[in-house]
Amino acid sequence: MTTAALPPDGLNSPDRLGSEPVGRIAVAGFVGTSIEFFDFYAYGIAAALVLNDAFFPNLDPVTGTLAAFSTYAVAFFSRPLGSALFGHWGDRLGRRSMLIASLLTMGLATVGVGLLPGYATIGVLAPILLVVLRFVQGIGLGGEWGGAALLAAEHAPPGRRGLYTMFPQLGPTVGFLAANGVFLLLGLVLDDASFAAWGWRVPFLASAVLVLVGLYVRVGISEPPVFARAARSRAPLVELVRHQPRELLLGSGAMIVQYALFYTATTYCLAYGTGVLGLPRTQMLLLTMIAVVALGIATAASALASDRFGRRRVVLGGCAAGVGWSLVMFPLIDTRNPVLITVALAGALAIMGLSYGPMAAYLPELFATRYRYSGASLAYSLGGVFGGAVPPLLATALQARYGSVAIGGYLSVLALVSLLCVRALGETRDRDLDRDPGEHAQR
Repeated sequence: MTTAALPPDGLNSPDRLGSEPVGRIAVAGFVGTSIEFFDFYAYGIAAALVLNDAFFPNLDPVTGTLAAFSTYAVAFFSRPLGSALFGHWGDRLGRRSMLIASLLTMGLATVGVGLLPGYATIGVLAPILLVVLRFVQGIGLGGEWGGAALLAAEHAPPGRRGLYTMFPQLGPTVGFLAANGVFLLLGLVLDDASFAAWGWRVPFLASAVLVLVGLYVRVGISEPPVFARAARSRAPLVELVRHQPRELLLGSGAMIVQYALFYTATTYCLAYGTGVLGLPRTQMLLLTMIAVVALGIATAASALASDRFGRRRVVLGGCAAGVGWSLVMFPLIDTRNPVLITVALAGALAIMGLSYGPMAAYLPELFATRYRYSGASLAYSLGGVFGGAVPPLLATALQARYGSVAIGGYLSVLALVSLLCVRALGETRDRDLDRDPGEHAQR
């Protein structure tokens, strides 16, 4: 299934390749993922606050929220498709070109959401087109993370992959803070009617400018030397499934708790706090923004710690903490006390960051170079189907029937699943990315 390495030319010639300065790699990974996750999170916030009224006005509040979150979940199901698509060509043609293509895909779909007329204007066609655009968003994001992680991991010198891959991992924190900040500002300067009529569209339209910034940053980055030296696969996905299905499944399972904690603590809790507990929208947005800072700190700390203590040990600690914290999170939120709500959300996001920080190094290190883009991207995205798409939907139904305590129990089970998956994986910190993972002894 492999062919000889493609002859070098242009930017792929050996004299143009080599380890990029950490600053350049940091900017390319950080800016790109920040922009893409800004786009993705803006939709999640809008789904929690306004999309049910704009696109599903004839449904009762619970059903309308479920419908809005269903369109939100569509992107998680399309992300594996995007991972397979961009992963295939990223393993054959190169990491950089696919990063540019994924950024354009995500950006155009996001602007499309901002321009889409609501149900009152075009009727049932509005929610149909919303689902289509959300599907395309997921395809773009499915290719983004894997390419950014590989660009950093494959450029990194030995012993510093945690440091290099820390920067794309910080993108989600900054993207969420930016999206939340824009919605918070709009909530402060606009009345409810203006926000519902047109204000919620502003973050989606602003994405056009951000995409141009991301493209400018990424165009000048060279392909990683590891990729340039590797043989190319004619069918990377086929080889991945044939040779490393275990790592693909376990890597996907390791990602579940991170998605579940993040999207429950942000997207679902925003809807829960405003819709069920009756808290002001601006207050919940502000508390969530404060809590997300804990995510960024924990992500950076755990990525750096993984270079010293190993990926597996750090990620296991995060999963174990998630099992316990999930059970106390909603009792704290239900107090309606702003300080305790912040503690609940910050604790969940810090624990998520503890296991998330090393993953941009851990997942790429699991797979052979010739199908590494496909493997890392698919593992990341498949974890999102069960950890990102399902929890907000199931949490809404669980809360309506059993109360918030059932949500905590469900999250705890997901954290346990991730813990068991990580325990089954080996340590990868000292792995040589030029060698097939099968040549390394598992520890």
